[in-house]
Amino acid sequence: MITLGPFAVGQDGTLSPRAPGLRPSLRFAWRGRPCEAEWRDEKLQLRALAGRIPSTVDKGQARSRSFAAAATLPPELPEGWRLRLTPDHQLTFELDAPAQPTAVALVGTIVRFAMALDPYLDRLEAAGTH
Repeated sequence: MITLGPFAVGQDGTLSPRAPGLRPSLRFAWRGRPCEAEWRDEKLQLRALAGRIPSTVDKGQARSRSFAAAATLPPELPEGWRLRLTPDHQLTFELDAPAQPTAVALVGTIVRFAMALDPYLDRLEAAGTH
């Protein structure tokens, strides 16, 4: 067995956390936005920061448009996806996917998540969320 960052890699190429109780994660950026894939209890929790709702002080109309655009998204999101508004008015997309046992499958899951974000990011950007 060898180690690859926070993962132990078996002879057959399967990944597992390097130590019991460890939740390995990979951080990456998509379209300039911070994203994370965290291995939790045989699931891969994917998160992407979509942007921040504008402040009322800076852009009052953009704030209304951003909230309106965000409100239309949840019914259209793929199954299992969530859109969350954080206390500091950032919008995040989240998905719990099955943790794939190999590095190739792990990267494939991350890429599919990132690619599927594009139309939602476009809509939020058009409404003023950055």
